[in-house]
Amino acid sequence: MGSVSNPLLITALMLAISNLFMTFAWYGHLKNMASSPWYVAALASWGIALFEYLLQVPANRIGYTSLSLGQLKILQEVITLSVFVPFVVLYMNQPLKWDYLYAGLCLMGAVYFIFRT
Repeated sequence: MGSVSNPLLITALMLAISNLFMTFAWYGHLKNMASSPWYVAALASWGIALFEYLLQVPANRIGYTSLSLGQLKILQEVITLSVFVPFVVLYMNQPLKWDYLYAGLCLMGAVYFIFRT
């Protein structure tokens, strides 16, 4: 792959979009396909997951040029929670819970420890 001017920014943006697809693939069927057989939901989820992987794989390759594997994983987890919480509240109509804040605080600790030098 060629040189990327800001690998962290490009990686984070690609992973955020990838996470949107991932979240819909994993959980969207609970709302949209509740009356469908599980195997129909699984096939639809696989179709959505293809787009996740088309972004996630190159994002990780770009990110790995300037981040350690641990840093890349923690970045992914922070992005996952950042996408999941709005999805749960806005799309799935679930209540916002204090537990999401506590989970975010734990991830902030993980970010601190994995990115400190």
